Amino acid sequence: MSNVLFNPTSPLTDLLFGASLYFPPLFRAVLLGFFIWLLLHPLLRDWIYSGEIWHPTLLDLSLFILCVSGSQWLLITW
Repeated sequence: MSNVLFNPTSPLTDLLFGASLYFPPLFRAVLLGFFIWLLLHPLLRDWIYSGEIWHPTLLDLSLFILCVSGSQWLLITW
């Protein structure tokens, strides 16, 4: 009895093993941007939540978006 699930010619093997290893470029940019944000956020946290900023959560979110955009640019040029 042959195992159809692990047959090398079966298109299902690509589905089972290929999908778990593929990381889209946007995921890489978000992951790298998150690590950049983790470095910048503690440095700016006191200023963001000091009361000078009208909406600290929006500034924090925009900082994260800028980090993701910067990491996307870094991945493209590198």
